[in-house]
Amino acid sequence: MHAIEVVGLKKTYGKGWRRAGQVALAGVDLHVPVGSAFGLIGPNGAGKTTFIKSVLGIVRPTGGEVRVLGGDPEDPAVRARIGYLPERLHLPGAWTATAFLGTVARLKNLRRDAAAHARLLERVGLADAAGRRIGGYSKGMRQRLGLAAALLGEPELLILDEPTDGIDPMGRVEVRRILQDEVRRGTTLFLNSHLLAETERVCDRIAILGQGRVLREGRLEDLQRTGHRWSVRFAPGASEQVLRAAGFTPVGEEGDGRWTLGTPDAAALNAALGQVIAGGALLVELRRDAQDLEAVLTDAVGEGVAA
Repeated sequence: MHAIEVVGLKKTYGKGWRRAGQVALAGVDLHVPVGSAFGLIGPNGAGKTTFIKSVLGIVRPTGGEVRVLGGDPEDPAVRARIGYLPERLHLPGAWTATAFLGTVARLKNLRRDAAAHARLLERVGLADAAGRRIGGYSKGMRQRLGLAAALLGEPELLILDEPTDGIDPMGRVEVRRILQDEVRRGTTLFLNSHLLAETERVCDRIAILGQGRVLREGRLEDLQRTGHRWSVRFAPGASEQVLRAAGFTPVGEEGDGRWTLGTPDAAALNAALGQVIAGGALLVELRRDAQDLEAVLTDAVGEGVAA
């Protein structure tokens, strides 16, 4: 089952008579499994925020189909099951955090529960500022309050657009812990963030959006694999001549025993290892090389431009 199902999604702004308009989404297909932590990444102008607003029914697509939690995103009953934190958060400066959560709860048709709201503010680190006017909040505090509002009612789907923008590094750790707790609870998380390291720590699936279409999509660990290339570490004393003869290339500082090897398949890997082990090398560590998310994004966007 999918929390978000998008087929052939298109959105063009400013289209009219004799005007082609600006294409934001050029036929996006994307399925977000229930219970997953899904990250959407891409360069500025890729269409990420337009995609999110289309999924939420805030922007009406030019073409394609969108289903959220099995229903129409414009259905109030469906929207009530979604928690949303927008990229540009506008909060009433004259209100307190407690009053704001009470109003959001009423708009969501939730029972006003002062004790639950207090626990939620404590959870996001705003317990001591609950009675202060929002106008005196820092940007990071406003983001925390927006997250608290998104968490009201234990939503089935959390859609967060740049949730840690303006939050300090320690605060990001706290937010990450909250999001991981929500996923463990069974919530589906859909995250858009330019902070790739945060996305990498939280999400198990990734989609890369570029030029209005999905360039790559899949499990994070699959996207990060760099083909049949391996990082290997041998115990001190291994013969450099034997290792080089088998195709290994040294990496890191001299003498630390780390090498890399590219092979066409697993059989070639085993043959190379057998050759050096027969030559006296003692294998200590073997792992598949993986790119970080920044490298994956750069490669995907580069391929998209070339195509």
